[in-house]
Amino acid sequence: MQRVITLTVQNSSGVLNRITGMLAKRGFNIESITVGAAETEGISKMTIVVDIAKDKNSEQLTKQLHKQIDILKVDDITESKIVSRELALIKVGANNTTRGEVQSIIEPFRARVLDVSRTSLIIEVTGKPDKVDALIELLSPFGIKDLSRTGVTAFRRGQQKNVQDLKTLSV
Repeated sequence: MQRVITLTVQNSSGVLNRITGMLAKRGFNIESITVGAAETEGISKMTIVVDIAKDKNSEQLTKQLHKQIDILKVDDITESKIVSRELALIKVGANNTTRGEVQSIIEPFRARVLDVSRTSLIIEVTGKPDKVDALIELLSPFGIKDLSRTGVTAFRRGQQKNVQDLKTLSV
């Protein structure tokens, strides 16, 4: 079972290493992790997609994350209405005769060509992971020469509150 966890952390040396080390030590498998600067200087946002085995408890995961010194906020947004996206760059084999076919395949995915050479194209696609997977599958007959994916990043939709905020408000 996958969980989507967002973290607000202090942007200091070793934070990512401590978090990933804690997750590995407790047997949680990281499917994807993204990190980037937040709107406040010195603060970063992380989105972690974690595969939790049936014998593990997602509540235990969030409690363990709360104990980390550099973590300011933990939010399990799995059950919420969210907007999530992933970016992929795909280098695919192409020549003069196949470029048009590749273009027609990527168009419905709202992907775009970033680079053209005599023997390849570099394509950029953003969307949910299943959309990225589907495009990769369709492009595979052309020969995927290189592939790089960012991992999922996500936010709650609209004005949703997390469960912890609601508990605080009701006290």
